[in-house]
Amino acid sequence: MLKIHQLFLRTFLSIFFLILILLSILTYFWSKNLYINQVEKNLIQNIDTLSIVLKDLKNIDTIVKDLNARINHRITIIDEKGNVIAESDEDKSQMENHSNRTEILQAKDKGIGKSIRFSNTLDEELLYIAKKVSINKNIYFIRMADYTNKMISNFLKLAMQVIGLIFIFLTISFTITYMISLKIKQETQNILDFLTQLSSKKPSFELKSDFTYEFHKITKLLNKVSTRLTKKSKEKSKQNARLKLANKQKDEIISAISHEFKNPIAVISGYSETILNDDELPSVMKKKFLNKIINTSHRMTYLIDKLRLSVKLDENKQEINLCNVNLNSLCEDIIEELSHTYKDRDIIIKGIKKEIQADSALLSMAISNLIENALKYSDDDVIIDIQEDNLSVIDNGIGIQEEDLENIKDKFYRVSSNGWDNSLGLGLFIVSSILKLHNFNLNIESKNNIGSKFTIFY
Repeated sequence: MLKIHQLFLRTFLSIFFLILILLSILTYFWSKNLYINQVEKNLIQNIDTLSIVLKDLKNIDTIVKDLNARINHRITIIDEKGNVIAESDEDKSQMENHSNRTEILQAKDKGIGKSIRFSNTLDEELLYIAKKVSINKNIYFIRMADYTNKMISNFLKLAMQVIGLIFIFLTISFTITYMISLKIKQETQNILDFLTQLSSKKPSFELKSDFTYEFHKITKLLNKVSTRLTKKSKEKSKQNARLKLANKQKDEIISAISHEFKNPIAVISGYSETILNDDELPSVMKKKFLNKIINTSHRMTYLIDKLRLSVKLDENKQEINLCNVNLNSLCEDIIEELSHTYKDRDIIIKGIKKEIQADSALLSMAISNLIENALKYSDDDVIIDIQEDNLSVIDNGIGIQEEDLENIKDKFYRVSSNGWDNSLGLGLFIVSSILKLHNFNLNIESKNNIGSKFTIFY
């Protein structure tokens, strides 16, 4: 398959030689006719000049010879009966009667006659022009002839000059066209290189062309396509990264949920089997085991409620019931609940007395999550600091690394280094979502291995 510039070049070469041959042929016949017509006109002019000079027939042979020497044309004077009375190139006494010659017959009829024929006398082909004239009231025919071989020689020179000019013109045209062809080749090659790179990766160069309006538009559109494809490729890469992260988080969530439900189920199953299989189990022990089963089922209910709450908060379907809430009393109730789980830990409330408008149950859950996290990841006392516009939960625990701070509020996000909120990764998502319902803000300050400060601004 040919390239575009090769096809263009071959097509132009074919057209070039075809036009050259056709023009040469046309020029040949056109210039030949033109030249012969001009020779005819010259002969007629010379005949007219001679007819003026010939006032009579005195010294006619001398006049004819002299004129022949000057213009190099054969000159013949013929009377009305066809007899040759003067001849420039041959002996007139040896010449035949010319009354039946074609040019003489035409001259008798039309005044001027012509013919091209071979002369046996001169052994050459000539163009004859004859004109009927009146000298001293007598009719004569002045005939002049030019040698066709001389005409053809002169004509060929003229034709070759014309053909040469045509050849030069076509050569210049071909050269210019060939340069355009090379430029088109370069432009198309640039576009092909650009498309080749575009099909596999982002092109390493920006396509530009000011050669023609069409190439300019094509390159401009291709650059736009490249920009869009690059943008889509980046978006696809980001989407793939998000999907990988989501899949990883999903696996971690499933693992966490499985772990969280596996232990309570194992506890319930173990105690239930013990009660069923041991008929002699003391009532005190049986009661203790049943309490364990009840508490564990409550724990499972709490986890399920936590998942349901996270879904409602994520879908903005959680309703809020505002009322006056005493923060100090609310915190004391939370501490009392947590004291059963964290018996050897101290939670200190300090600051001012403060009452705000909030949903008591939801706000209690949020603050409880913050305090419980502080208890889990620190060994020292946990401080609750209540101020006029904020409430802070402060610990001196392991802290949170800086790269995790931006994402720790996201749903199911779990810090891999310390297993932050190892249960489900919902703690801070629920906290931030509840605060958002109240138009409150959560600010987190943390330093690794120093501690954290979670501040609710209301």
